[in-house]
Amino acid sequence: MKTPKRLQPLVDDGLVDEVLSRLMSGKEADVFVVRCGDEVRCAKVYKEAMQRSFKKAAQYQEGRKVRNSRRARAMEKGSKFGREQQEKVWQSAEVDALRRLADAGVRVPRTYGMLEGVLLMELVTDEAGDVAPRLGEVVMDADQAREDHRLMIRYIVRMLCAGLIHGDLSEFNVLVDEDGPVIIDLPQAVDAAANNNARAMLERDVNNMRRYYSLFAPELAETNYAREIWDLYEGGELHPHVELSGDAEEDTHEADVDEVLAEIKAAFEEEEARKLRAKGADSLD
Repeated sequence: MKTPKRLQPLVDDGLVDEVLSRLMSGKEADVFVVRCGDEVRCAKVYKEAMQRSFKKAAQYQEGRKVRNSRRARAMEKGSKFGREQQEKVWQSAEVDALRRLADAGVRVPRTYGMLEGVLLMELVTDEAGDVAPRLGEVVMDADQAREDHRLMIRYIVRMLCAGLIHGDLSEFNVLVDEDGPVIIDLPQAVDAAANNNARAMLERDVNNMRRYYSLFAPELAETNYAREIWDLYEGGELHPHVELSGDAEEDTHEADVDEVLAEIKAAFEEEEARKLRAKGADSLD
């Protein structure tokens, strides 16, 4: 096929020899099958912010650290330079997450580099060498469902031990090859320690896996790994080899709304006081 404009720099640099086909067009990127020497890989071309349809992206980016202070200030102000830097942070987040998770023992595609907003990575295939199916396309027996669910929970634990939460995990971004599940699509990966939505996102990831695998092994619908994993994480007791029971009790206590509002008000007043002190200090300089 004709080389797409965004992939031409990879061809020019010798990273890609030929673009074979378009694999898919998603909400945040287009993916192409490419030939690199004797290997067939995939190239993920990230869409620009105006073209992406990823909902509530700001929630996922909360807490992401930018080491360069100039870039951080520009991103905060929303200048043209800042928006460009925000795009680079969004794109590089997946590369960083894939490498961290591979090191943590989570099955994810191998990466081969990023250039001009294009991520070159492993093409996950089935036994016949065709593109591996998504989990949502796979039918399995109860024993296989139990085994793969147990493995996915283990991967989620390892991710959290590495400080990350997928944030959008479902049967649509897990591939299945001859060795089992492979987790994909991580540009929105959440910093577990710095994002206020981390717990809710972890629970959704875990429960999405429970929902799908319970279609084949109904008893899995009664498990509650999300609460157990998070409690261990908060208590500093979570580790990659932790033994889980899956039967943690749900918290049925209603939130004390008045207490929460009082805490928010106190935090607001403290922040206002801090700003006044800082302003006073600046006037003395």
